[in-house]
Amino acid sequence: MNSRRDFLKKTGCGIALGSMVGASRLLAQAGSAPDRAGAIRLGVASYSLRKFKVADALDMTKRLGISRIVFKDVHLPLTASDAEIRQTIDVAKSKGVEVYGCGAVYMKTEAEVDQAFHYAKTAGMEMIIGVPSIPLLPHVERRVKETGVIMAIHNHGPDNPLYASPLEAYELVKGMDKRMGVCVDIGHTTRLGEDPIAVFKKVFDRAYDVHIKDVTSASKAGTTCEIGNGVIDVIGFLKAAVALKYAGTLGFEFEPDPDDPLPRMAQSVGYVRGVLKLLA
Repeated sequence: MNSRRDFLKKTGCGIALGSMVGASRLLAQAGSAPDRAGAIRLGVASYSLRKFKVADALDMTKRLGISRIVFKDVHLPLTASDAEIRQTIDVAKSKGVEVYGCGAVYMKTEAEVDQAFHYAKTAGMEMIIGVPSIPLLPHVERRVKETGVIMAIHNHGPDNPLYASPLEAYELVKGMDKRMGVCVDIGHTTRLGEDPIAVFKKVFDRAYDVHIKDVTSASKAGTTCEIGNGVIDVIGFLKAAVALKYAGTLGFEFEPDPDDPLPRMAQSVGYVRGVLKLLA
């Protein structure tokens, strides 16, 4: 973004606001208190803060001006007792942070699926950002129906052939319960050589979460960098999210600098907030 004038030219004045149903309607009906920049909720994937204790990770999330988080199991182990789960969620609430999901959770057996859904339900989470083995999807769907917890399948690009693209997960779940959907990681999607904007539009009716980031190149060698410093058209992606009335969360996942991630994460959050403000 070279200047305000260039930005306004790039985004345009008239964004056609579509009347899409599906994932956005389901999420809008969830009733959780939104943390908004414009009309879109922002969150943090706690994997970004994996080197820090849970209380510190929650404090750092608030320092970013964000009050929604997805817990990686380093902050709340999947093996935790019900009492431990509730205690940790109470700590988050006391700090003004909503734990809306967990993940990414890998599931290779029915027992692991059951454990993940019990954990999420006990914690009062909206969703599991998961990577279940494909033969387990019917069992996952049963648990979704029983618990009401959303399954958002996460893609890992060229690093993992299981759901490399959000499109692969979408094709497998599009005929299942509407709460079977995807978490679109736009960084891994780009590293796979796909256009994250086009992919997001194709899976939109099942897009329950987004891992927003930027990467240094559209190849397997690409690594996460501050938003605005990489190759992803993040302005275009946010423009599409606004136009489609996306009601999910943009979760900041920042893999570099695990010992001191906050400065560069803050740059990414500020960039996204600034773009969304202008788009609004």
